[in-house]
Amino acid sequence: MRSWWCPEVTYHVGVIAGDGIGPEVVAQGLKALQATGVEFEQIDFDLGAERYLRDGVTLDDPTLEEMRTLDVVLLGAVGDPRVLPGVLERDLLLRLRFDLDLYVNLRPVKLPPGVPTPLAGKATEDIDFIVVRENSEGLYAGAGGVQARNTAREVATQESINTRAGVDRVLEHAFEIAERRPRKKLTMVHKTNVLTNAGDLWMRAFTEMGELNYPDVEREYVHVDAACLYTVTQPERFDVVVTENMFGDILTDLGAAIAGGMGLAASANINPPRRAPSIFEPVHGSAPDIAGKGLANPVACILSVAMMLEHLGERDAAGRVEQAALGALTRLKATAGPDMGFTTDEIGDLVAEGI
Repeated sequence: MRSWWCPEVTYHVGVIAGDGIGPEVVAQGLKALQATGVEFEQIDFDLGAERYLRDGVTLDDPTLEEMRTLDVVLLGAVGDPRVLPGVLERDLLLRLRFDLDLYVNLRPVKLPPGVPTPLAGKATEDIDFIVVRENSEGLYAGAGGVQARNTAREVATQESINTRAGVDRVLEHAFEIAERRPRKKLTMVHKTNVLTNAGDLWMRAFTEMGELNYPDVEREYVHVDAACLYTVTQPERFDVVVTENMFGDILTDLGAAIAGGMGLAASANINPPRRAPSIFEPVHGSAPDIAGKGLANPVACILSVAMMLEHLGERDAAGRVEQAALGALTRLKATAGPDMGFTTDEIGDLVAEGI
C-alpha cells in the first residue's frame, strides 16, 4: 500500500459492487469520483451473493491478499434473500473488517439543508454529530457457541470481547476527531451499570486517556438507552460519540432516521495506521425489491466517496463531492423511491455536473 500523502498519485480503488442496488449506487459513486479529476485505477472484485451462489465462495485468501495492496475500497451493498442470513455478513463483511483490522467505523449523523427530519422543532444546525464505533470486538467478535441444538436443553452463548488495547485505540481516534472539531466534546456511550466488567474497562480507559492526553476535550458519559432518548429529543447535545460495536450499530441507524433516512447515510470502516485499505460504503442494504428499477438514492454512496477522498487527503475533491451531493438533494421531491422525481442515474448526473 502506497503512502497516502504522496502528490499526484494514481489511487488504486477496489470496488465491490455487491448485490441488489449495490451496482447501481456504486456506478454513481464512481461517476462522482471521476468528475473530481482525481486519478484512480478501478479494481473490481466479484464478491457477494451471486459469487457465493455460483461458486460457494464468500472471500478467498488470494482475493483478500490482493485487497491489501489497495489504497481504499468502495462497497455497494451485500445481501440476497437466497442466501441464509449471517453467511455473507460473517464470512465477507466481518472477515474484511477483522482481517484488515478496520477497527474504527465512522458514521456521520448530519441533517442536510432542506431535508425533512421526523423530529419536530429540529433543524440542520441541531443534527450534526459523528459516531465513532469500535468495529472489531464486542459481541461481533464471534465468541460463543451452542450446545444441544434443537433440543429442550439447548444453550446458546454470545460473549462480548473487550480488550484494553482495542478500547484504547478506538478512544484515541475519537478523541483526535473531537479535538479537531469546534465544540471539542466527546460523549462515551455504554451500559456501565449493567455491563459492569466491560463498562468498567471502557470507563477507566476513557477517563484516563482524556485526563492525560486530551484535557481540552469536554468529556461526557451517557448510558446507551439514554443516548437513544437524547438522539431523538436532544440531538444537539452530541458532537462526537464513541461506543462499542453493537451499541454503535444500533445508535447509528437511529441517527440515520433523524438525518434524512438510510438512503443518505454514509460510512467508513477505517484502519487509522493505514496498514490496510479502509472500506467506504453506504449504510443501506441491498434492497433487492427495487434493484434494477432506478429507484435507489445513490447519495449515501456518493457521500461515502466524499469520506473516501477525505481519507486519502484529497480534501478539496471531498468537499466538492459533498457539496454537489447536498445540492442535488435540494432538487429531489423525496429522499427515496419513485417520489424522488429522478432516477438513480439522473441523480448521479446531477452530482457529477455539480462537481
